[in-house]
Amino acid sequence: MSNDQPTPGQPPEDDDPFVKKPQQPPPPSDGQPPNDPYGSGGGFGAPDPLAGMPPLAEPGKRILARLIDFLIISIPLYLISLPWGGAIDVDGDGGDGFDGAYSGHQFLWSFIGLVVYVAYDTYFTHKDGRTLGKRLLKLRVAMLNDGRVPDTGAALMRAVVLWAPALLCCPCLWWLINIVLMFTDKPYRQGLQDKAAKTVVVAAR
Repeated sequence: MSNDQPTPGQPPEDDDPFVKKPQQPPPPSDGQPPNDPYGSGGGFGAPDPLAGMPPLAEPGKRILARLIDFLIISIPLYLISLPWGGAIDVDGDGGDGFDGAYSGHQFLWSFIGLVVYVAYDTYFTHKDGRTLGKRLLKLRVAMLNDGRVPDTGAALMRAVVLWAPALLCCPCLWWLINIVLMFTDKPYRQGLQDKAAKTVVVAAR
């Protein structure tokens, strides 16, 4: 795909419908380069990073897509763990299982799960911005600054920030924070993983 800017009066190339259409920011009035959303701060006259991109994804669809991805990984992983006692380690002393939630056995399977989830998310996000869940719900991860598919570094950062706290320390709190941010974050509806990787989730065809 060519990165050349379209000539004035001609529509940009549309061989990738997900990539943001190239736009030329207005010239700065004070001789300083325009601010980007992750630079020293936005300002009046700064270009809108979402200009030319598909609309932001609906929070409900994002949650459902994440649930689908979770089930795609967790069900096979749990079945694989059964010969070794299962991924959930319940105490044999009559406890309710909470005390054993982070035993050595459970931590091992949480770590294995972390590796699998991060690899899954990184691969599909870098491949075309869509995990299997996002593909079913017609969503896509895009770089905020230009709308392109995240590179390996951004995809890995996004996956680690999303899954490491969720699987190793504070799952309920972590999911709650990210769900709230999907509805309340302005103006990009970014979860913590999006803020770390400088991405947004948009609607896809």
